[in-house]
Amino acid sequence: MTFDQAEFDLRLEWGIKGVELLAPISDVIIIVDVLSFSTCVDIATSNYAKIYPYRWKDETASAYADSLHAELANFKRSSSNGFSLSPTSLRDIKKDTKLVLPSPNGATLSLTTGNITTLCGCLRNAKAVAEYAMKIGNRISIIPAGEQWEDKSLRPAFEDLLGAGAILSFLHGTMSPECKSALSVFLSLKNNLRQELQKCSSGKELIERGFIDDTLLACDFNISDTVPVLIDNAFVRQLKSSLIGSFEGSS
Repeated sequence: MTFDQAEFDLRLEWGIKGVELLAPISDVIIIVDVLSFSTCVDIATSNYAKIYPYRWKDETASAYADSLHAELANFKRSSSNGFSLSPTSLRDIKKDTKLVLPSPNGATLSLTTGNITTLCGCLRNAKAVAEYAMKIGNRISIIPAGEQWEDKSLRPAFEDLLGAGAILSFLHGTMSPECKSALSVFLSLKNNLRQELQKCSSGKELIERGFIDDTLLACDFNISDTVPVLIDNAFVRQLKSSLIGSFEGSS
């Protein structure tokens, strides 16, 4: 197909349409939602929690959490009122916690990949995720989530392009032009990640809402060796050195 970048080992396309297009021809999919789903998942799984992505912020999320005997994240972003899509709220999450994390972007994409091995990547774990992905196969697709405008249409988000480029900087293989563009953005800005992340539209929005700490956590580059892998509808902790099929989370 014209748009599937199939002639390249490394491909990149945005949002739900990107997943639908690239998943069938990929060995592994990497979901990138830097502010905030991917950063939340990295922090939580680094603490040996299990994150169940969920698409809807409604009563069905509560029923889903009950069915899993899991906690449900607060629908409203908050750093002080329980768990939420604020990465700051998850810093002290306990080992073996099961948390349903609704998200219209990162969670929705994660649940659309079918049987393809699905990883959750961000700036914090870029190298670890890249190295783990290359153990799985050569056909690697990166899906920057983007955000949504008020009419629910896709807003390509700078922070997700930056996160995708960070992961691509550690991958080997032929790159599509789409991948090269993300890589170029990251390489040109990697020495000023904090400043650039806080100046982009999504970063400014979070700071205006009082979530500057979330932006700081999101731009901590390569401080995590955790690779969140989607297993039985939950992201669980793997290390970049883990053998494929091993599972470090609780059973």
